[in-house]
Amino acid sequence: MATRIKREDLVQFGNLELLAKQVVEGFITGLHKSPFHGFSVEFAEHRLYNKGESTRHIDWKLYARSEKLFTKKYEEETNLRCQIVLDCSSSMQFPLEEEMNKMHYAVYAIASLIELLKKQRDAVGLSLMKEDLTLHTAAKSSLRHHKFLYAELEKELHNFNKDKGTSTDASALLHDIAELTHKRSLIILFSDFLDDPEKVDDYFAAIQHLKHNKHEVIIFQVVDEKRELNFDLDNKPHVLIDMETGEKMKLQPNQIKEAYADQSKKYFDAIKLKSQQYAVDFITIDIHDDLQSVLTQYMIKRSKLY
Repeated sequence: MATRIKREDLVQFGNLELLAKQVVEGFITGLHKSPFHGFSVEFAEHRLYNKGESTRHIDWKLYARSEKLFTKKYEEETNLRCQIVLDCSSSMQFPLEEEMNKMHYAVYAIASLIELLKKQRDAVGLSLMKEDLTLHTAAKSSLRHHKFLYAELEKELHNFNKDKGTSTDASALLHDIAELTHKRSLIILFSDFLDDPEKVDDYFAAIQHLKHNKHEVIIFQVVDEKRELNFDLDNKPHVLIDMETGEKMKLQPNQIKEAYADQSKKYFDAIKLKSQQYAVDFITIDIHDDLQSVLTQYMIKRSKLY
């Protein structure tokens, strides 16, 4: 199955877990055909053999296929805790009435990451940010825990009320997550990061809190790049509605497109510079991209940590 999916694919596969399995299987198949020999299904149950170790657990069948020495990895060898954080503010529901919006893309990406973490026998927790921190689980690796996370994510696909906007004080909630996540973890945040520029310092103060507590951080900025970053709209009058406040604005896109794109670029360039200063990976993901791009970025980060 291709890793580019549509909203109706969830109906086809019945539930989010089955869909995630299909996405990850397609991802792994692609890795087997790629030059990235270290990124393969074997990472789930094997690790590279270290010279001087006992040869008792070497997988000789895998050596015959890869010409690399791997030893079998056992369940108690979990070596990564991952806390996935999802921004559930109303702006993540953009664009409405389309086959894929930011929330759907983020939920599918997170479900796929959970499946990948499960294959690696790594522990995963989930935090949902709305007006408050509506969910925060410890990182676990049990099948029962995975099913609970999938069920909570599926709720976010259906719970949106377009008549009631929801905003999120992300910086305050990230401080809460820093205090609640007691063991060193990889924090993966999914958000559109479309906020008041004056709040950026507060946001990165919370990121610094996470870093101070020895966590690694990846930010996936989920956007509709064509419309939100480039302001590429039809050349006719539009009424834009703030999905969080309900505020309306009537405008002619071509009159402000260049200025909007320029200001948008400056804003995110500044955020990316701050991310570099704080040693945080800030990755922009377009909702029209394959989910493989998220899984690949995660694997690159994990390979640097372990």
